[in-house]
This record gives sequence, structure tokens and C-alpha cells, in this order.
Amino acid sequence: MIYKQTKSDTLLDFAIYIALSFVLLITLYPLIFILSASISNPVDVLQGKVWLWPKGLNFEAYTRVFQNKDIIVGFRNTIIFTVLGTAFNLLMTTLGAYPLSRKDLFGRNKILLFFTLTMFFSGGLIPTYLVIKQLGLFNSPLVMIIPGAVTVWNLIIMKTYFQTSIPYELQEAAFIDGCSNTKVLTKVILPLSLPIVAVMVLFYGVGHWNAFFNALIYLNDRSMFPLQLILREILIQNQMQDMLNSGVEISEKQLMMVESIKYSVIVVSSIPVLLLYPLLQRYFVKGVMIGAIKG
Repeated sequence: MIYKQTKSDTLLDFAIYIALSFVLLITLYPLIFILSASISNPVDVLQGKVWLWPKGLNFEAYTRVFQNKDIIVGFRNTIIFTVLGTAFNLLMTTLGAYPLSRKDLFGRNKILLFFTLTMFFSGGLIPTYLVIKQLGLFNSPLVMIIPGAVTVWNLIIMKTYFQTSIPYELQEAAFIDGCSNTKVLTKVILPLSLPIVAVMVLFYGVGHWNAFFNALIYLNDRSMFPLQLILREILIQNQMQDMLNSGVEISEKQLMMVESIKYSVIVVSSIPVLLLYPLLQRYFVKGVMIGAIKG
């Protein structure tokens, strides 16, 4: 049967395309503007002449940004925190989601309820600070990884995926063949769960990349500061004297350079995350196909 599109269907499709184009425009324009402003002449930016495309290409702001040692060290620290933290999060979330997805786990609903309560109630900042200090994590890079080992919402998402997307009969067949719980998880569950694993990597990775609050509260050593904390100092506290080589008085040219540096550091901190989305999108599709073939 061949579906024939009516006039009302055409009008509806046109309205949908218009709406989606508008959403795309308001989403992409700030990103394009920040990128254009970061490589434009600061005078044109301050005068409002840069709307979409850059004017008067100027890469001096990026040169000053990458000459700043704090930014380079922060970039390195953030990459380390993101990679190690995401791996640890994925490990702990998987180890928690798998038993909670099993029907034969005694009291799993009560355990899940206990986890869910932590989403709405917490000890507060001061008790958490005291716990972190007594555990010896204060001013330690581990404070950026261990305290946020599991996000309950992500745990629930992964547990639901294990329950609804992987047949329980497949696990029973593996147990009949002599597999232990560890082998069932590593040989059966995880190979069929690449889509949800990619989602967890995306959620946790972006969270670690943007994290700065724990570093602000628990870290004193600047050599361990993540990139976002360095950018916070630049954007909010206006600590730019090291990059400008200025004297006591700041000239008009240096004030313009300050604006360009602000845009450039935003670009530097955003590009790695923006590159992560299309890379993981490929694994979403690949994971679905692998699960379909093996299932």
C-alpha cells in the first residue's frame, strides 16, 4: 500500500521544519558567535559589528591563552579527572545496576528505595566536608573521583535497560551452561549493552569535564585545579594580569584583549565536549546493531 501525502500533511511537515530550523538557529547561534568573536578584531566585537562571521581575523587571544601555564595544567588535570572518573563511575554503576536488575535478588526493591532517597535528601555541605576531610580526601585528586562514584539517576537508567532490553532467558541459559555472575555480566550483559554504556560515558564524561565545585571546596593546591576552576577565575574574578603582561594601569587595547581572551577560553573548554557527541553517536548505532545480531 502506497501512502499518498495530503495537503494537510504537507503543511504539517512544513511547520515542523520551520520549528526545527528555529530551534537549530537559537541553539547554534551562540556557539557560532562565541567562536567568531574569539578570532575577530576586539574593536569590532566591542562595537557590535560581529554578528555571525568573524571580522578582522586575530588569533592573539588564543596565543595568550595557551601561553598561560595554569590553563595548560588545568587542561591536563581535567582530562585525567574525566578519563579516570568516567571509568570509575561506569564500573560502579554497572556493578550496582546488574544485581538490582536481577529478579532473584532478595530485597532489591528496598535497596533501590534506599538509593532513591539519596536523590532527595543529603547530609548537606558541612557534614559532607567533614566526611571528606576525615577520609583523607581533602586536597587530594581522588576527591574529584570517589565522592561522585555513582549517580542514582544513571543507576536507575542502566538497571532499567538491563531489565527491559536483555531477555532474562538469555541469562538463565548462560547459568545453565555454567557461567558465574561475573561471566554473565562481562560475556552476556555488557556486549549487548553498548548503547547504554555509551550514554553513561557521555553523561559522566560531560559531568566530570564541567565539574568545578568539588575542586573549589576541597582543593587548595593550584597544581591540581581542573580547567573549569581556572576558567572561573578568568571569567568571574577577572584574574588576567599574567596573560596581559600589563603594568599598573590597563590600557584600552588590553581591555579589548581581555574580552577576546574570555571568548577564547570558552571555546577552548567547550570543543572537547562538542567533539564527544558525534563520536558517541556512532557507537549508539553500532551498539544497537551488535545487540540485534547477537540477540
